[in-house]
Amino acid sequence: MPAHRYAVVEARLLAERAATVRRIDGLARQVEGIVESSAWATNDDEHDPEGATVAFERAQVQDLLRQARAELAEFDSAAGRLRAGTYGRCERCGGAIADGRLEALPATRTCIACAESRRR
Repeated sequence: MPAHRYAVVEARLLAERAATVRRIDGLARQVEGIVESSAWATNDDEHDPEGATVAFERAQVQDLLRQARAELAEFDSAAGRLRAGTYGRCERCGGAIADGRLEALPATRTCIACAESRRR
């Protein structure tokens, strides 16, 4: 990979990583806020008409947090592949991943053909 392209890809991965870290921080604060506010409530979720809503909201935000942490791991993995010289190579077939796919999904591990065959 040419040095200028390496720098562009690295900057993109670092920017995406930083945005994901900010999202994780915000979601973690949301979870803390939900837990803290429900700790002050005297009713339990089962008998409180709002309890189901609070439990649903907590579960929803926790799932978003889990997804964001998984995305962070993918960006870290992509940065590792970049350093190793394997970024842009499909992990399934070894072929090149199209630039357009990498632009849309910078942490992707597979080419479009392998991704589509996996969905079937």
